[in-house]
Amino acid sequence: MEEKEQLKLLKSFTPARIGEGRTGTRPLTESMLRLRRDHAAAVDAVHGHVDNDFLMKLGLFTVETLSKSREVYLQRPDLGRRISPEGAKMIQERCMHKPQIQIVLSNGLSADAIMANGNDVLPALLDSLAVHDLQSGTPFFVKNGRVACMDHIGELLEPEALVLLIGERPGLASPGSMSAYMCYKPREGMIESDRNVISNIHQKGTPPLEAAAHIGAVLKCMIEQQLSGIHLQV
Repeated sequence: MEEKEQLKLLKSFTPARIGEGRTGTRPLTESMLRLRRDHAAAVDAVHGHVDNDFLMKLGLFTVETLSKSREVYLQRPDLGRRISPEGAKMIQERCMHKPQIQIVLSNGLSADAIMANGNDVLPALLDSLAVHDLQSGTPFFVKNGRVACMDHIGELLEPEALVLLIGERPGLASPGSMSAYMCYKPREGMIESDRNVISNIHQKGTPPLEAAAHIGAVLKCMIEQQLSGIHLQV
């Protein structure tokens, strides 16, 4: 196989920028324009917002973290790990206490991830839980949440297991990628090795419907084994 054919085959397997070519010391104009376009999409994903109408159609109410603005959220990751006092009160008033499975969505670092995948993942996840005979609590949306906000929510609702569907840090090839973080009996002070994650949930990565089915299976294992993280056998 000639080098050009080998390069073409390799590029068909990845969106990574390989074999882009150069003109002297500079990238090709086409390559540079694509890079600027993809960088702009990543910035838009970070600073974007999830439409209220979209959340209402999914039947989700919204709470905020201690990050009162997007700027504060990006500068102070610690504030995105705790729900605001107003949000905590709303969660306790509107959510089922001690559910078997608690589902939470958050824009995280990519609002595009929720807008692009939430409409597929959430209904399919509820179906997957039903297939595995698991009961879901009251899903809701956390604005400006970090992964560890699931620990604070665990303190508030005491679920057996919690899954957080959150926007990932956008890359130059996937600004709308979602992750699903899962934990058995989340509580404040939990370490990262106690969590399980399914990442790269988007149309060109792990398809949303496939991801939802897999999330349900992982949560079933957590309930049966009463643990999560590196010791979970899936």
